[in-house]
Amino acid sequence: MAGESDLEKTEDATPRRLEKAREEGQIVRSRELVSFALLSAGFYGVWALSGTIGDHLASMLRGALMFNHDSVFETRRMLIGASVDGMQALHALVPILALTGGAALLSPLALGGWHVSAGAFDPKFSRLDPVAGLGRIFSINGPIQLGMSFAKTLVVGGVGGVSVWNRREQILALATQPLHEALANAVHLIAVCCGMTVAGMFLVAALDVPYQIWNYHKKLRMTKEEVKREHRENEGDPQLKARIRAQQRAAARRRMMSKIPTADVVVTNPTHFAVALKYSDGEMRAPRVVAKGVNLIAARIRELAVENNVPLLEAPPLARALYHNVDLDREIPGQLYGAVAEVLAWVYQLRRFKTEGGVVPVAPTELEVPADLDQGPVSDEEASEEAADTLNEDDKASGASA
Repeated sequence: MAGESDLEKTEDATPRRLEKAREEGQIVRSRELVSFALLSAGFYGVWALSGTIGDHLASMLRGALMFNHDSVFETRRMLIGASVDGMQALHALVPILALTGGAALLSPLALGGWHVSAGAFDPKFSRLDPVAGLGRIFSINGPIQLGMSFAKTLVVGGVGGVSVWNRREQILALATQPLHEALANAVHLIAVCCGMTVAGMFLVAALDVPYQIWNYHKKLRMTKEEVKREHRENEGDPQLKARIRAQQRAAARRRMMSKIPTADVVVTNPTHFAVALKYSDGEMRAPRVVAKGVNLIAARIRELAVENNVPLLEAPPLARALYHNVDLDREIPGQLYGAVAEVLAWVYQLRRFKTEGGVVPVAPTELEVPADLDQGPVSDEEASEEAADTLNEDDKASGASA
């Protein structure tokens, strides 16, 4: 069941999937919204400019009904008259054409916006597959589109029919009215019926737009495996990233180990913690931690210290405080100045003893370490992480030597 659920497209499209679909020309579109915008622009344009359009049409009609004997027998004058009438008609309709053109350009902004994609023009021979075509015809989307067409016809036709039926007496009364009054009333009735039809188209568009948005996102749904694969492509393989982090820590640890021979002293727990300190008078404001570690790393630090004659000092509270509160290559905090100063004084006395002889210096034991800096033993997570990295590093070294 788990395998089947992974193959079902139950997950919403990711931002990357939506962007890719847009690049391929797949965006939300509603033909009903565009139709409503065009009809609305045309209707209200005619309504607002009816006076200007009427004047132009009346002028054209007068010119067409005027009989000129000379123009009847001269083709050239007839063509000139026809071109003049055509220009007048075009001039009368330019505002309407501009409104409808603007509606056609602006209506896509309500959903997917303007978008020109070269991918939409790429030939896709899969569209010529008859089996896939039959599948699209008999899919669930086919009946839904057919139902939407019937609903549109019923709504628009019903609204228009009801509007005409409610004004049937006014329409029949036009025959008894004077010509001028009848024409004015007829234009008014036509405008009202057309306005009601546009309102019906608004209802159709209001139903179609949510459906198109839902259907668009439904087609772009992804399976859980696709989401995981995209996440891996975007963020990188978690296992690979973990290996990279381990290699980075190993490289940093090798650099850290290379600084131990130059350290002044290594403070130990004595077994769980080891911290190497270095101080150069005139170059550093305070002693620095050049290496630190727990468990296996601590053991390795102690081994390198012994090999390079770096003094070891057992001071558990100080070792824990340095490990938990000071990062690599950072100076010690002011609260530990006193304790570390005693340690370095012992180191300098030990060096003088090795070169000049005399009384063996006594290692400091009662070092003052603030209780809030001593956080106790290392956590299991830190210990296991360092142990794993150490084992990986040892495996690589053994493989290289083999």
